[in-house]
Amino acid sequence: MMKDEAPFLLEWFAHHLAVGFTDILVYTNDCFDGTDAMLIRLEELGLGYHRPNVIPEGIKPQPSALNHAQAEPLVQNADWVLVFDADEFLSINHPAGSLEGMLDDTVARGANGVVITWRIFGSGGVVDWSRAPVTEQYTRAAPPLWNKGWGVKTLFKFDPEYWKLGIHRPAIKSKHLEDGFPDTIKWLNGSGRPMEDYFRFRGWRSIRRTIGYDWAQMNHYAVKSVDAYAVRKFRGNVNNKKDKYNADYWSLQDRNEVEDRAILRHAPERAHIMAELLKDPVLNKLHHTALERVEARLAEYRQTEAYEQLRDSLIAASKVPITDVEAKPPQARDPAKIAALMSAVEKKASARPKEERRIETIAGWAVEGGNPYLPAPLDLSGDVPRDWVPNHEIALPADARIFRPEALTAIVAGRFERRHARNIMGYLDGHTRVLDIGVGLGFLPIRAIKLTEKLVILAHDHRAELITLAQEVARRAGAENSARLKWADGPLRLPNDAGAEAGGLAAYLHDFRPSALRISRPADLLAAILAGQDLKTVRRVLVPFASDEQAAELRAGYGPVLAEKGFAEAPDRAGAGSLQFDRTTP
Repeated sequence: MMKDEAPFLLEWFAHHLAVGFTDILVYTNDCFDGTDAMLIRLEELGLGYHRPNVIPEGIKPQPSALNHAQAEPLVQNADWVLVFDADEFLSINHPAGSLEGMLDDTVARGANGVVITWRIFGSGGVVDWSRAPVTEQYTRAAPPLWNKGWGVKTLFKFDPEYWKLGIHRPAIKSKHLEDGFPDTIKWLNGSGRPMEDYFRFRGWRSIRRTIGYDWAQMNHYAVKSVDAYAVRKFRGNVNNKKDKYNADYWSLQDRNEVEDRAILRHAPERAHIMAELLKDPVLNKLHHTALERVEARLAEYRQTEAYEQLRDSLIAASKVPITDVEAKPPQARDPAKIAALMSAVEKKASARPKEERRIETIAGWAVEGGNPYLPAPLDLSGDVPRDWVPNHEIALPADARIFRPEALTAIVAGRFERRHARNIMGYLDGHTRVLDIGVGLGFLPIRAIKLTEKLVILAHDHRAELITLAQEVARRAGAENSARLKWADGPLRLPNDAGAEAGGLAAYLHDFRPSALRISRPADLLAAILAGQDLKTVRRVLVPFASDEQAAELRAGYGPVLAEKGFAEAPDRAGAGSLQFDRTTP
């Protein structure tokens, strides 16, 4: 929900495209600074959605917008939903560096929500107005364990039948409190650990046992500079709270005790997207007109005594020690009243022993070694019914005889290898012939073939049963054209290396002459095998990884071998989930 956020809108919008959101919907009310026009233009460009927040009599703006969103088809059809504000910027701290990677691990852990805790960011002592990006100007924050800053926002799988949207977290609709639905809720905290049972029903803040920032945090820039704070006073606030932006609020939100630059990992992509947005002449003019308008108004205000009083009061408020900061006191806890509001399911959950209700930690990443397939041999005999589930418009079999449980969960959710699916074409840009080793069911080769007519791919897996099923996946996807997608299941090494030049990997390299070699499953093509091969036609080698730890292991294994063959790593490409080695010698 927004009201007069035009000076900051494009940065906020570009940032959240950069971290991985696909659909951004904004409700506005009573805007006078061009926010509406900018959002309408973004929708015209196909980059977002704008809706007017038509507010019924007696309803506040935020609840009104949430009521509209509850019935909005775009929201109802979304797979994951997050409700947040214009002064909140999501920072993905997960090793993947993207929303996509974090959700892959969320799904793999059988979860359907992530409870993201605020980090309160202060002014950093900045007084004057600046056009510099918010996330780059303000890099000092409250300490992570300062409990007054533990409000949350919830990223969750939305179903309008069961959930009612809320500012901090959704609420289960009353009619589903006791029909078994609460038992299906599994939410993780910001470090990927399970939330406690109580949070399925109530609460809007983290507690000491649930705090976590390893995967994500919500950077809350409630104040910014003194001048930016003055601008907020011009337009009031989205919920019409009387005199919200006073010195007491400033002292609570202007916390600068520690430096936190985690969000800057997203800065290059955000800057790139914002530059692309500003190439549109209409959006460019709206953006700069909004800046000039607010700067002119601010210049007039700075000449007044009211501004001097505000500035001095805020500077004084900044000096309030964190131990002396007063927040609005919470309502007194009334156990009897809470108990009366509890459903039978919640009472049963809260009556369990503490050691059962308080889950401490869980271990491990989504799929061991990044391999979604069960180890060989795979027994696919028998006429077992399969569900075919679309993943990036490619139907995959939800077959527990093939996939590890974590991968099966991702397939059912439509998120199988989505990080690599999103990035594969960037890695293959400029190449026409690709040899892919360890393709399993061929999901990524099939997707690449469907996305461009310029590629010819030889997809290899040593398990013949997977290649047979991969061909069925390709047929269902309409990508069975053998001229562009070829399949192979022969051994990469012949027994005792006899006749290595006449068969195996050497034959694939010699006969197919790929310009790019992708090692989908590094266990299928060890660096030691690669060391003995002639890579004269290969210009790029790609090695996907599942975690930073695995990336380090693969780099140590493949790096020296490829360096000997004239390749060097492009380190800036690892952020999308694959090591990329490009040939540097003829």
